[in-house]
Amino acid sequence: MTLSERNAFFKAGIILALLCLIMVFIASFYILPAYSSLDTENIRRSDGILQFFTGRILKNSFYAVHTALSAAVIYSLISIILIYYFFEKTQAAEILFIALFSISLSLEALRLVVPLNAIFEITSLYRLMASRILLFGRFFGIFSLFTGSICAAGLEMQKPRNVILTVIVVTLVITLGTPIDIHAWNSGLNMIFGYNSLFRLVETTILIITVISFFIAANSNGSKEYVFVGLGTFLALIGRNFLISTDNWAGAIPGILLLSTGTWFICTRLRKIYMWL
Repeated sequence: MTLSERNAFFKAGIILALLCLIMVFIASFYILPAYSSLDTENIRRSDGILQFFTGRILKNSFYAVHTALSAAVIYSLISIILIYYFFEKTQAAEILFIALFSISLSLEALRLVVPLNAIFEITSLYRLMASRILLFGRFFGIFSLFTGSICAAGLEMQKPRNVILTVIVVTLVITLGTPIDIHAWNSGLNMIFGYNSLFRLVETTILIITVISFFIAANSNGSKEYVFVGLGTFLALIGRNFLISTDNWAGAIPGILLLSTGTWFICTRLRKIYMWL
């Protein structure tokens, strides 16, 4: 893949993230006043790493969830712009997949279909489509990051477009095969979908393998910078989990800080590696 083709992916990502941010901005005028009328007592609580601890002592807040998903979309736009700016003329094999991970966070804006449905009664077809696109974005993001890590570890990628297509197909199979209950949602503004425990196990496994792959890259390439890329990947995925799954104020700020710090580690170290080549 040439630099111009890869940069076209970056530009498309910038446009997508910008459109999602505009969607969040416009929808907020309708949604924020409506949160106070949503049921917070009988709703199923969200689950996740941080949620396991904070959910026991803190009440859920839709305003915190709104802040978290807004932060994810803003992060997506800013990070892809910075990646495009700093890597526009740098042929870094892994950065395309890091960028795809960043772009995938913009789709968190689709969680707003839950409160919007309470206001405008959105048809079930649109709610189902939004939920599947959101689920696709989440798995596509972690699979992209995983692909970038095995690329760093030594996987030869002669045709990155075919690799991306493979990731898309695998993600589509998972997404379309997952049952989604569009009539039920949790305190994180997520529709309830099946195989949740299995998916958490898959996510955890991919996280571990991805970090290990970057550590292997540090050894095989003789560059300690990949150790920091692996550390950044760990921080980014933990921060992402906080933003996606936590339904209180304990998740929004730590989540965006960890996600941003992790991405900074990844991108600055990759740039340092390839600037020396």
